[in-house]
Amino acid sequence: MDEIIKVENLTHTYSVGTPFERSAVEGMSLSVYRGELLGLIGHTGSGKSTLIQHLNGLLKPTSGRVLLDGRDIWEEPKKIRGVRFRVGLVFQYPEYQLFEETVYKDIAFGPSNMGLKGDELDRRIREAARFAGLDEGLLDKSPFALSGGQKRRVAIAGVIAMEPEVLVLDEPSAGLDPRGREELLEHIRAYHRERGNTVVLVSHSMEEIARYADRIVVLSHGGVLMSGTPREVFSRGTELTRAGLDVPQPTRIAMELQKRGLAIDPAVYTVEELRDALLALRKGGGR
Repeated sequence: MDEIIKVENLTHTYSVGTPFERSAVEGMSLSVYRGELLGLIGHTGSGKSTLIQHLNGLLKPTSGRVLLDGRDIWEEPKKIRGVRFRVGLVFQYPEYQLFEETVYKDIAFGPSNMGLKGDELDRRIREAARFAGLDEGLLDKSPFALSGGQKRRVAIAGVIAMEPEVLVLDEPSAGLDPRGREELLEHIRAYHRERGNTVVLVSHSMEEIARYADRIVVLSHGGVLMSGTPREVFSRGTELTRAGLDVPQPTRIAMELQKRGLAIDPAVYTVEELRDALLALRKGGGR
């Protein structure tokens, strides 16, 4: 597969030379492939947030490299701003960064900084709003008059409007109600399918990652614990739980049934797969 981002032996140490010195990421290597929806998961302190801030140059490695299309993003430090247009990062709770008087102007902020004007700017704003699930009738409203979920979508639309090659979303569904979470993630999946761009989805929810990701990278203690398709990762459910990570509920149920002697694949990770496995067991006579 074609790598769009490659992380090579990345280490990032905070507060170097002080009593508070610590490495949040140490010797980490991983690849992000063009056009994939990559799920990035790990417990608090695993290095997720530090890693993604290196992908578009918000943080500079203490050692190691981040390559974008085969070139070190820090090869020419004066051009790092261009990297941030190509790799768009949406922070957790991005709605706190809204500040313009209308939704339209807030979405326009990023592409305007790229020098876009007129019809092209307008096209990007309206298309980004559609991808984020925002009704055009909201564009003239104040972002502060919107619900929490709508504000989140405005912030995401502002990054999508820059048309990045890679869209990185840090816990995009955090704090939303179940319906709001599902709607937002479905819009992200639709954006990925329609545009074919690379999406990196950071989440603490194994259910979310299992449902939406093509491939999963699991981080633990500043390094990569494992990576692979959802089935490959969840087939190592025991290893995940030992590392203090959760597994999707269907996987947990299948693991428990296997412990009790039932011949069931513990790598199932959706409700539909679990249902089919249980029906097959019943049809086959049980054990």
